[in-house]
Amino acid sequence: MKHVIAFLLLLLASNFLQAQDGGRIILRLNTGVEVKSKPLCNRSGIGQEDVDQVSKSNGAISSKRISGKRSETPKVYVIQFPEGTDLAPILQAYRALPVVANAEHDAMGGGGGQRSFVPNDPEYFRQWGLKNDGTFSLHPATAGADIDMENAWDIEQGSDNVTVAIIDSGARLQHPDFAGRIWTNTAEIPGNGIDDDGNGYIDDVTGWDFANNDNDPTDDQGHGTNVASIVGAVGNNEIGFAGVDMNCKLMILKALNSSNQGWYSWWVEAMYYAVDNGANVINMSLGGTDPFAEMQTAVDHALQNNVLVVACMMNTNASTPFIPAALNGVLSVGATSPDDSRAVPFNWSSSSGSNYGSHIDVVAPGDYVYGLHFNSDAVFTSFWSGTSQATPHVAALASLLIAQDPTSTPGEVADIIRNTAEDQVGDPLEDLPGWDQYYGHGRINAFLALGGSVGIERAAAPTFSLYPNPTTGVLNLTLNEPSFISLIDGSGRTVLDQRYTAGLHVLDAGTAPGVYLVRVTSEQEHSSMRLVVQ
Repeated sequence: MKHVIAFLLLLLASNFLQAQDGGRIILRLNTGVEVKSKPLCNRSGIGQEDVDQVSKSNGAISSKRISGKRSETPKVYVIQFPEGTDLAPILQAYRALPVVANAEHDAMGGGGGQRSFVPNDPEYFRQWGLKNDGTFSLHPATAGADIDMENAWDIEQGSDNVTVAIIDSGARLQHPDFAGRIWTNTAEIPGNGIDDDGNGYIDDVTGWDFANNDNDPTDDQGHGTNVASIVGAVGNNEIGFAGVDMNCKLMILKALNSSNQGWYSWWVEAMYYAVDNGANVINMSLGGTDPFAEMQTAVDHALQNNVLVVACMMNTNASTPFIPAALNGVLSVGATSPDDSRAVPFNWSSSSGSNYGSHIDVVAPGDYVYGLHFNSDAVFTSFWSGTSQATPHVAALASLLIAQDPTSTPGEVADIIRNTAEDQVGDPLEDLPGWDQYYGHGRINAFLALGGSVGIERAAAPTFSLYPNPTTGVLNLTLNEPSFISLIDGSGRTVLDQRYTAGLHVLDAGTAPGVYLVRVTSEQEHSSMRLVVQ
C-alpha cells in the first residue's frame, strides 16, 4: 500500500530561534481521532470538523499532514496563518478541543551549518518547482507545492560521472549556464573528419543531430534548451538558474527539428546512441500516438544496459497513451501547477492539460517552468509549460539517486521515486489515496527520495514479469509474499482485484488490446508495471 513518509528535520545545533506572532502552528490529534479526506476548496482544513472550524474562523491559509498516513502513526499537522496573526488565542482554542493532544508554535532552528542549501543564482526565485513559498505571480500557488529541492541538495548535488541524455530539439551548447556540463566524447578527435571511436558518427564530440544528420546538436527551436536547463543548469554560479542536478553531464541529442517534430526513427537512433555512449538516464520530453514496436525494443536495450528512460505523458488532457511514455519499463511523468493541482489547462491552450491514464507513474512541476533561452545568453524571462517540463525534474532526480548509489538499477531508482512521492497533494476528486490515474503515485519529493526521511521499510518488492509473447496478455508473477493483484484498464476501471498466495502464478489479462496497469500490493510494498496488449 502507498506510504507517505514523515519528514526528518535535522537540527545541527540547539540555538533555536524565537517563534514570532504570525506563521505556523504544529497540531497533533489524540490517538483514535478519525479524519476525513482533505476538503475540496478548503486548503486550510485537515478533515477534522472541530479543528477545521477553529482554523477557518481564524483565517488559516493552508495545512499539511507531516507525520505520514499509516494507521499507527500519530496524526500531526502544520497549519499556516497569515503573517501578523496573533497565534496565542488560536493555540488556546486548539488546546481546548478534546480531539487535540498538543498544539504549539512552529519554530526555526539553526546552528553550525546552513540548514538547507540555497543557490545564489539570480533567477532561482522563479523556479517555484524547486522552492515554492506561495508567492508565484503567474498562477495560484501553495507554499510547499514543490519537490523540496533545497533540503535535497543538502544530501546530494550530483556527480559528473553520471550522464543524462536529453533527446529533444538540442541545446544552446555555449550558454554560460551550461559551462562544463555538456557531455563530450573524449574518444573523438574534433574536426578531423574521421570516426575515431568507430561508433558510426564522425566528429560527434558534443553529441549528435539526428534531425539533420550532423555533429552539431544546437537548438533551433527552444524546447530542448529549456528542458536541459531544468536538468542541469549550473547551480550556485551567480548566473541564471539552478538545475536540479548541479554536477551531472548533459548529453545533447537533437531528435526534434525546428518545428518541434521528429521521426520515431530519429528517437530510436538517439536512444541507442545514448545507451551505447555511456548515458545513465534518458530524458524524452516528446511523444506520439502511433504504435512502434522498435521503440519498445530500444527501451528494453536501455534497461538491459542499466539506463533508465523517463518520458512525458503529453498534453492533450486525455487518457490517450503516447509513446514512449506508455511503453513497458518507462518512467512516465505528468505535470502539476504551482498549487499542486494537475496542470489543466496549460497557458498556451484552453483544451490542453496533463495527460492521465493507467500508465502514469508520478507527477512533477510542469507549469510556467522558467529556463534558459535557446538564442540568447542574457534572456532569463522565458518559460515553457507542459509535461515536457515535468519530465526533466524526474530525470534529474534519477541522476541524483544514481550519484548517491551508482550500483542502483533502473528499476530500483524508479521504485524509490514512486515510493517517496507525496500522495494526495492535489484535487481530492483526482488525487485519490495511493496510485491514481491522474497523479500516479504522487508528486515527486527529492528530499524524501534521497533518504531525508524516517520510517522507510525496504522489504523486498513482489516481482513479476511478462511472458515472451505479450500479445496474449499473460503475466508470469513470482510473489515473495501474499499479495493483492489489480489490473486497471486505460479508462481507470479495475478489471481484476484478487489476493494471491506467495509463489508462482499465471495471470491472464484477456486479449482486449490496450495499455493496462498491473499493481501488486503486499503488506509492506506496492509495485506496478505496464502491460501493453497489442
